[in-house]
Amino acid sequence: MDTRKEGLPRNARFSAQQPCLASLTPFFLACAAYFLLWVPGDPPSWVGALVKCLPVLSLAGFLRTSSGRARSAALQVALLFSALGDICLIWPQAFLYGVLAFTQAQLLYIWVFGLRPLQPGLLLPVLLVFLPFSGFLLPHLQPRTVLPLAAYSLSLATMLWRGLARGGSARWGAVLFALSDTVLAWDTFIRPLAHGRLLVMATYYAAQLLITLSAFQGPRLKTS
Repeated sequence: MDTRKEGLPRNARFSAQQPCLASLTPFFLACAAYFLLWVPGDPPSWVGALVKCLPVLSLAGFLRTSSGRARSAALQVALLFSALGDICLIWPQAFLYGVLAFTQAQLLYIWVFGLRPLQPGLLLPVLLVFLPFSGFLLPHLQPRTVLPLAAYSLSLATMLWRGLARGGSARWGAVLFALSDTVLAWDTFIRPLAHGRLLVMATYYAAQLLITLSAFQGPRLKTS
């Protein structure tokens, strides 16, 4: 049954079609390579860009070989946009291109998570977090970055809402993604944090993994 089909109960649960976890080995090896090879203060390079985006690319490859669900194709494209954003954010002059790539990735995640069940009540805690933080962040932004970052923040908040409503691994992936970007924004625009980059990338890779695994979850009606 399609998750967007009219009449799906609000208490629908998701049952997992378990993937072969051994297929995730490239992802974990790529993460290990990133954290082992990363040296704080290294100048931007294409080698660094490849090492940074390789975990996300490996998740796209994992989906391509493991999931037959139609929406996994959209997730693969979202992961490719995320990898492009990872590359762009290495170079300061390409920052806005990175924001644009991640905005497109968030829109695809929203489409994959769907709008049913709607659960508008989940918007309240999302707004209570995003609105004050966005207002606090605004004075620290350069004028040319305000509109692109506002658009991205809106897409991220919507993705978090839909991930919470979807449940399963999508819920925790969305929460970790929002946490990662919040730490990144603080570290970049407000005040550098000790081990900030480590926290950002650890939560980011975990978020992408959990969102990827949501491709193997489909709705199951609650029978008890």
